[in-house]
Amino acid sequence: MALFHRHHFDSMNDLLVDQLEDLYDAEKRQCDTHRKLAEKSETPELAAMFRQQDSIARTHVTRLESALRELGREPKAETCDAMKGLVKEAEHLLGADGDPSVRDAALIASAQRIMHYEMAGYGTARTFAEELGHQQIAQLMQQSLDDEERADKQLTDLAMRRVNPNAAGGTAGRWDDTQGRPFDKPASDTYPKH
Repeated sequence: MALFHRHHFDSMNDLLVDQLEDLYDAEKRQCDTHRKLAEKSETPELAAMFRQQDSIARTHVTRLESALRELGREPKAETCDAMKGLVKEAEHLLGADGDPSVRDAALIASAQRIMHYEMAGYGTARTFAEELGHQQIAQLMQQSLDDEERADKQLTDLAMRRVNPNAAGGTAGRWDDTQGRPFDKPASDTYPKH
């Protein structure tokens, strides 16, 4: 996973540009993936969330283009190997056979891995922009970070409320004695409640 594409950084500005170009490629790579995930979702609410994420990703691309232009750069993507791998994993699920409810749980887990990568990237880019006094860029990055956090919470809520209980065969709230946790907790529910 190449988080940093340049091998030489002369300034913090170079580092910010590198991060923005990485995010730009990451967002562009996943735009069409959301639509494909929506088509494979058994749960209508999940399909709607994925369609909404496609639109949000396109908004993020536009914000990143604005941020790069503000820095005097023509928007270009540096290959984001991490997102390339995450998208490939998500697309492998599209051909998965078996229980559609379980596949929906897997789609949520995959989508949240993608979101968590982006949240880390947007938070880092925002902090770098603030440090350099690029308040407008920092604001754009915060908006995208807020979008990702909101979508992550919505997916967690849907997983806990409907998808995971269905995938577990309707065992919502029952404790798994071998693991010491309820069946209805999504695997990605690792962040403290705000």
